[in-house]
Amino acid sequence: MSKKLISWLLFISLCLIWGSSFKLMKDSTATLTGSQIASLRIFMAALICLPFLFLQLKKIEANRLPLVALSAVIGNLLPAFLFAIALTRIDGSLGGILNALTPICVVLIGLLFYGDRIAAQKMIGLFIGFIGLVLLTLMPVLTGQRVISFDNMSYLLLPVVGTLLYGVNVNMVSHRLKDINPINLAMVSLGFMIIPASLLLWQLDFFSLDFTNPAIQEAIIATSALGVLGSTVATILFYSLVQLSGGLFASLVTYGIPFVALFWGFLDNEAITILKIGCLLLILIGVYLANHSPSRK
Repeated sequence: MSKKLISWLLFISLCLIWGSSFKLMKDSTATLTGSQIASLRIFMAALICLPFLFLQLKKIEANRLPLVALSAVIGNLLPAFLFAIALTRIDGSLGGILNALTPICVVLIGLLFYGDRIAAQKMIGLFIGFIGLVLLTLMPVLTGQRVISFDNMSYLLLPVVGTLLYGVNVNMVSHRLKDINPINLAMVSLGFMIIPASLLLWQLDFFSLDFTNPAIQEAIIATSALGVLGSTVATILFYSLVQLSGGLFASLVTYGIPFVALFWGFLDNEAITILKIGCLLLILIGVYLANHSPSRK
């Protein structure tokens, strides 16, 4: 199987997982707080990795373990809190738009701190894709089908910080941890989070919840699935994609999430219009340009 095909399979898999993660996260906010969702998500991810932690630990040099742990904190723990808390206060559409700033943050941090260079074509692709995503997200507002809420504007800062952290983590993995096996990297980094996640659940009174309540049971199941798939499995796939195709292409997964959201909407009997298809094509053009290397004569 070719490297390009593997990259696209990883890309599509991540779009499916993370696109569904936003729905699971939103469904859980009815009975759990944003902090409880984030803590449980990371706890479940760490719990899955824990049996493999010490086995994989021996495969990573001791002097690089602090960076591996830092990757878990800025790539999983903190963004999980920032996005989960924000989604309890801001409109989900705004959260989706801000999440799509990730590729731009990856490029900016790479330019400023790692001396990366990016072709003009790739930058144009980034902005075309972002415009397509914004138009698709705001389509119901522009057509008068709904009104977007701009309440709690101060909470918009949380996803912005989250995307910046994603940008830092992607660059750190692609520049300083790229030679570590993705499975080893994911298992060790997430496994380290078992103690802080457990303490957070305890401090947030998670164990005092009424676990006989069906609504709480459903939220816990959804959040646990979020941890296993959206954190553990997705982190392995994401680290693999970063090492295989670079941080920029990996971060473009955020542009693929609207396709999954549209699919969920279709299952809920939402209409797929020509305008929506046009926005999706705009996103695809952006992804193509951002991932396509200009030919050199």
